[in-house]
Amino acid sequence: MTGPLAGVRVVEIGSIGPGPFAAMVLADLGAEVIRVERSDAAGPAPSDPLLRGRAASIALDLKDPRAVEVVLRLAERCDVLIEGFRPGVAERLGIGPEACAPRNPRLVYGRMTGWGQTGPRAAAAGHDIDYIAVSGALHPIGAAGGPPVPPLNLVADFGGGGMLLLVGVLAALIERERSGRGQVVDAAMVDGSALLMAMHHGLAATGLWSDARGDNLLDGGAPFYRCYRTADDRFVAVGALEPRFYAALLEGLGLAGEELPEQYDRSGWDRLRNRFTEVFRGRTRDEWAAVFAEIDACVAPVLTPGEAPKDPHLAERRTFVEVAGVVQPGTAPRFSRSESTVPRPGRPPGADTRDVLRDLGFSNAEADALLGGDGSG
Repeated sequence: MTGPLAGVRVVEIGSIGPGPFAAMVLADLGAEVIRVERSDAAGPAPSDPLLRGRAASIALDLKDPRAVEVVLRLAERCDVLIEGFRPGVAERLGIGPEACAPRNPRLVYGRMTGWGQTGPRAAAAGHDIDYIAVSGALHPIGAAGGPPVPPLNLVADFGGGGMLLLVGVLAALIERERSGRGQVVDAAMVDGSALLMAMHHGLAATGLWSDARGDNLLDGGAPFYRCYRTADDRFVAVGALEPRFYAALLEGLGLAGEELPEQYDRSGWDRLRNRFTEVFRGRTRDEWAAVFAEIDACVAPVLTPGEAPKDPHLAERRTFVEVAGVVQPGTAPRFSRSESTVPRPGRPPGADTRDVLRDLGFSNAEADALLGGDGSG
């Protein structure tokens, strides 16, 4: 393995969403990740980018004490364990932090949940939309007069979930170099999505942000920070916040000599929005992209996910790669010395169970008994 995390070993207890995302990034950066699937998992290698890069995939029934012993032996040899159960489930299975710590006091135990390990909602079900609803991150998103609009599942699952877990795990690994001891990382999506709102709480505290959707500087309320429909029913994104970029926007739109309200005069925002809407409808998205390619006005075409890999800038940087026939984001960030390789496709579920058991010291007879004696895995 190459990358800055080469030599770091991770055991990932299979889950969905933010846990696999965190494990994917760890693998992208060079960590050796062994994924533990359910015993009934089967099928070909997954095409899901979230499952790429794993060194091995094993399938276990964690209700079987012998399977629990496999996880504990993996924990002995690994630097990091990641799990995404509801609070208390890992403990009931026998693979919680208290069971793992005696086997490996240096283990960093990463816990990914929606509501966290404590609190009145800790045991409740939820999804991204619920966590951002309660954290205050959902309310501001949406058009004026309309309901809040879910920003896909980017904010809680990945930004406030998987990324927060990654930060916690990496911070704990650094702290371990000083203390020699591992610790538990409690990463909650509700905490992470709240954390992402730090700047907006600051704006609200100074009177620069209101609770009204579509009425603020960064939520589409400002005519110079929003998306506009073009002649071909596509869109361009305008982010001309600073006066010099706003002046360049007017130049590109052919409005530099027209008498218009001042940029930050809120009483004139409706008029500006209507005028910009009218002008942008006069050309196609790609025609506007060509106009603003030569003007530094913070204007960009709104590309579909399928179009993005073909963008010249992203193509030159190889922001997207193809893995096993699937176009997907490449590894990020970039490193000057310890660059990561192109990600490997995911492993078929349970494909490496027998090899991992052998490596952990289980005999063939013990492996047969654990796997039901059919020789699978």
